[in-house]
Order: sequence, then structure tokens, then C-alpha cells
Amino acid sequence: MKYEKGIKMLIVSSYTPRECGLATFSNDIVNSIKKVFGNTLPIEICALQNSKQQFEYGDEVKYTITSSSIEDYTLIAEKINERNDIGLVCIQHEFGLHGGEYGDYFLAFLLTLNKPIITVFHTVLPQPDEKRKKVVQAIVDLSNRIVVLTNKSKEILTKEYDCSDSKINIIPHGTHTVLWEQKKVLKNKYHYSDKIVMSTFGLISENKSIETVLNALPGVIAKHPEVVYMVIGKTHPEIIKREGEKYRNKLMNIVQELQLEKNVIFINEYLELKQLLEYLTLSEIYLFSSKDPNQAVSGTFAYALSCGCAVISTPIPHAIETFEDGNGILLKEFDNPEEFQKSILELVDNKEKRIKMGKNAYSLSHSTIWENVAIKYGLLFGELTNREEDLKFRLPPIKLDHIKELSTDYGMLQFSKFSEPDPEFGYTLDDNARALINMITYYTIYQGEDVLKLSDIYLNFIEDIQREDGFFDNYKNFDRQLTEQNKEVNLEDANGRALWSLGYVISHKETLPINLVIRAEICWKKAFDRIYEISSPRAIAYTLKGLYYYYSVHPEENVRFYIEQLADKLLDLYNINSEEYWCWYEDYMTYVNNVLPEAMMFSYLATGEPKYLKIATITFDFLLSHYFMKGQLKVISNRGWFKKENERVFYGEQPIEVSTTIITLDLFYQVTGNVKYKDQLEVAFNWFLGNNHLKQIMYNPENGASYDGLEDKMININQGAESTLCFFKAQLIMNKYAEETVRKTRILEV
Repeated sequence: MKYEKGIKMLIVSSYTPRECGLATFSNDIVNSIKKVFGNTLPIEICALQNSKQQFEYGDEVKYTITSSSIEDYTLIAEKINERNDIGLVCIQHEFGLHGGEYGDYFLAFLLTLNKPIITVFHTVLPQPDEKRKKVVQAIVDLSNRIVVLTNKSKEILTKEYDCSDSKINIIPHGTHTVLWEQKKVLKNKYHYSDKIVMSTFGLISENKSIETVLNALPGVIAKHPEVVYMVIGKTHPEIIKREGEKYRNKLMNIVQELQLEKNVIFINEYLELKQLLEYLTLSEIYLFSSKDPNQAVSGTFAYALSCGCAVISTPIPHAIETFEDGNGILLKEFDNPEEFQKSILELVDNKEKRIKMGKNAYSLSHSTIWENVAIKYGLLFGELTNREEDLKFRLPPIKLDHIKELSTDYGMLQFSKFSEPDPEFGYTLDDNARALINMITYYTIYQGEDVLKLSDIYLNFIEDIQREDGFFDNYKNFDRQLTEQNKEVNLEDANGRALWSLGYVISHKETLPINLVIRAEICWKKAFDRIYEISSPRAIAYTLKGLYYYYSVHPEENVRFYIEQLADKLLDLYNINSEEYWCWYEDYMTYVNNVLPEAMMFSYLATGEPKYLKIATITFDFLLSHYFMKGQLKVISNRGWFKKENERVFYGEQPIEVSTTIITLDLFYQVTGNVKYKDQLEVAFNWFLGNNHLKQIMYNPENGASYDGLEDKMININQGAESTLCFFKAQLIMNKYAEETVRKTRILEV
């Protein structure tokens, strides 16, 4: 079948505002795919209902099926078949969701449908009877691909249902991004700062076995009266229909009998996501007491982990898999209050242990955030429809949040633990110079008094760390004192970055407040007299960038002289170290490699000397030949430099190398007009958005920060200044091209 451009995915599932876990799951899938892929992967919904009663759905819901009507399944499948713009149908499956015996009405839908089909099994029950086995096998046979949420589910499908291993994809339950430092803030907001908060959430039913926890609490509270336990969620709508609030009343009676009224809080609401995440984030301990040994996966369990809770869980498959790394306490039995009590006390008594457990859970949950789950579904969609090339990552919005968080009234802090600024390692000139350049760039495009205020702070730091002789130190502790590192580390790179930032400020004298420019010029004049001392390649390159920007508004002869002197030093290095198959300035590639050809290009722009342009182009193209592989950017690893006589080390990629690649590609495209550089810009930036070997985003969608490193099997989710500033700069460049495209489109439409 020939599909139209912009073909759609149709999701078949219960859907919000219906109150059930699968409806919430599907709504999260829709929102996350929209965030990640924008309008290049449009989605429609076919909502499953228990009766003809119509919910007030959003515009994305195009069809409804009453699950008790086999005719509805066939009728809607035929309507879907008539649509050329639907490329794939993704079906969320739970046995209780579909009508018939073991939900076999669903088979009529599959038999009628003639589109590629993904079926997502949320539950895979072991030891099936013959009827269940045949239904599942039929679903598998009629689906192009099966998705399960855990390794255990895949194992059961292959061993007990004879499903082919190659047909199964594991895509975990998604989670939301929260900020670690909010745990303390939210405890204060909800007046729990003097409490140890435990929680359970979800639609309440007897299967939750909350009474097991309640019966465990008296022994805990006798020792720790500061413990509170929140039971968050309404009673399940289907339970309400059958028996009203019988189970909730039972729980409340237990609370009274055990005299727990001051320590147990029932929040009888179906909470909006924002408030739910706040309650989970302020919780130190999450209690998962389900008594269903076959519950393959739990969204509530996954959310608790991602909010940094130390989790105590009964031994459902999801918990068994997740707790392999010691990031939770796995109970041995169901319905055992004594075991719960012992585990709760273990964590309440040991603050350090529960914080460490929560941090481990929080860190490991990054791979399951909804944006990463969306990437997996998008790639599967592209594979099954042969439309991979049509999927485009959507540019995330530029956010100053984390930059502001890292900034004090003195400067920008160097590191953070997760997203929480870490004052232990203080400040560096490197980061404050980068921050100053970024704020000036941002201000010239978007303006903003808050940005000027930040610029003032970063320039003040540069002024304060400059010595009387014009040279700069690099490191200051949180108390604003110079550290011993300044005596132990070569400071040339930091001095080069300082000159770059000062020259950049001066070059924008027409758009910036005059006071800012005058202060930068005073620093520049003091530092200029030390330029002749700079000798290391990258320090030379940074200095050349500063000289270029200064020269663009003050074309003084002595400045041009230094540009030529320093550019010739790089040229000499190239002539010494380059060979037929090694077109580089050194006999190895290390860090921030792009700045060398970039500096040569700036030297050409300042002087017009063709020799600089020639070597800039040769060396940059050589670098790019080692960076772009099979549609991805793979920069030099921080685990080992790439020496020309050795094989290259992979993994250990950092945002600074990606960002400087983007900066240099932008410059080379602007100067040469060569479209290959523009094309590579998008590939390079997509490294941040998920086009990397882990297929995970490298930025925090909540605060605009970048994560610190892409390793072989995981991401370092600390969000330091260098990484965040590099991502911010790359975003500014990519937004420029996006806005240019929008302008051209509007002109064409007119």
C-alpha cells in the first residue's frame, strides 16, 4: 500500500479521561511522541469503552469501540482499512480490557485489519490454560511485532507461548522527569519537613493489599512517631460499580482500630499529574504491597523509582528485575506485615541508606523517561512502515532554568549532583567565560534584563579572578578563595577562554550596555600584554577567537599581528604532525578538537590569507570524517585520546565535543556555503535528542540542562555547568536555522 506523507500511528486503548492505568499510559505515549517527533509522527486514538457511554475525549480520539460488542471491533477495523494515512496500528492489551472469553473479541479486530500491527502486552501470565494460550498465540501470529515491558514477560512469551524471540521488543514503562532538589522544597511546601513520608498510590482495590502495610505500621510508629503514610488515589471505578467503597471503609476501620489516625493520610482523589509527582517526590519511601504474583509491570512502581523513592516491594516480576542492583528492598512474601515492618524500620532507622537507595533508583530510571520510551516506539514505527527517514526530532524549548540554578550572586558553580548545584567544587573561569558568551548571544537574539544580570555576574567573576599582571587564575572555592589547583594545573586554556569571552563582549558593543563593554575592555587591555606567552594549541585557538572578535570592531595593527603570529604557530604544528592520512595539528586528537580548525577559519576571516582557509578546511573535513559514522555523531572518547598509530576508543562522549562540532559546522557553513556542513549540523544536534548509540535523550526536559556524559551502557545524569552551557549554545544555533526555515516557508506561502 502506498502511504501519504506524514502517515499516522493509531493507538487502540482505553484513554483519558477514563480513569485507568492503561488510559494514562496511552495518554503519556501520545504526549511524549509529540514532544520528541512533533508533527512528523502524528497520532490518533481509538478509545476502548465498557459501554456506549461517551467520555469527553480530546481531538486526537477519532474512533471508539465498545469492548462488549464484537461488531464494533469489525466495523472500526474496516474504517481504519479505508484510511491511506494510517500507517500502523499500536494496540494496548490487557485481558480485562477486551470483550469475550480471555478478550477474544479482540481477534475479530486483528483478523479484519490490514495494517501493520504492534500489540503491547502489559500482562503476560505464566502457566496458561489451553484457551488463554491459543488466544495469545493468535494475537502474536496476527501482529507484526509484540512489545512487552519487562524481560520476564519476554521469557514467558517465548517459553510458555512459543512466541519467536525475534518478534518481541522490550520497551519499558515510561516515567516522568523530576528534579532531585525538589524533594526538600516540596516537603516544606506540604509542611512535612519534620516528617518521614511514605506513600502508596494508584486506583485503590483489594488487590493492592494496603491492609498489609497498615498492619505493619504500629511497630514502626511506636519507634518513629514522625512517620506518615499517604495512601494516594480513588477507588477503582469498576470496584465502585460492583461494591462501592467497601474496601476503602475496611482500610479506614483498620486505621481506627490500630490508632493510626495521626499517621495515615488518605488522599481520595484522582490527582492531576503535577500534584501526583509532587507527592511522590517528597516521599522518601514508597510501599508497593500488591498481592498479585503475576503482575508483570506497574506504572505506580515505575513512577516511584523515577521520583527518587527508596522502594519496598512485594516480589512481582517488575520488582524482581529492577532490584537486581540493590536500588530497592524486595520482600520474599506477599501479605506479610512483619516483613514490611522490618524493611520499613531498616530504612527509617538508616537515613543514609534510604537516600542512597533513592538516588540509585532515580539514576537508573533515567533510561525509562517518557521521551526515551517515545524514541523506541518511534523507531519501531519507522522500521515497520519503512519511514525512518521521515521521522524528525523536534527541537526542545530553550530554558534558562538550570543556568540560573547554577548561578550565585558571584558566578556560575562548576558541578551539580543530578540537577542540584554542588558548591563543594566552587567556580571556574572556564565556565564563567562560557556562560558570559552564551548570555551575550542569547541577549542579542531575545533580549531580557535577567540575562543582562547574569552577564554582569559572569563578567564580575572574570574581573575578580584576573591578577594585577593581567593573567587569570581558573579555580575559586565556594568561599571565593583561590584554590591550590591554580598552582597544579596549566592555566593557558582558561586564559584563552577568558580572552575569547572578553573579545566577544567587546564585539557586541553596539547592542550591549556601555558599562558592560567598558569593563570588558579594561580586562582585555590588562590581558593583552600576556598574549605572547600562550603556546598550547587550544589556548592559541581560544585566543585567536577572542582576537578575531576584538579585531572586528577595533581593527588595530598590533591585533592583526598577533592573529598572524598565533595562526602561523598552528600552521607550523600542522606541517610538523600531518601526514598523507593524518591531516591534523598533533599526532593525536584529544578534547575540544573542533576549536583548532575553527580558529584557523577565524584567522582567515580576519586576515584574508588563503593559507589559513585551506588548512582550516582540510583539517575540519579530516576531523568530521572521524566523527560522523552511519548517520550518527561519535566524538572522541574521554576514556582515551585517538592517536594516529592506535585504534580509536569509543564511548565516554561528552556534550562539549558535540557542541563545539555544531559551533564549527555553523561557522564553516556561513563562510563557505557548503551544504554538507548544514546537513551535518542536524545530525550532530540530534546526538542530544536521541540519535546516539543508547537511543536516549542527553538533556533534562524539565530544566534545560544537559547530562554530563554518554557512556557505553548508561548516561551520567549529573548536570554540570560545562555540559549545560554547551547544550544551550548548540540550541541557540539550531533555533537560528529553525526560525530561518519558518521565515522562508511563510514567504513562500505569501
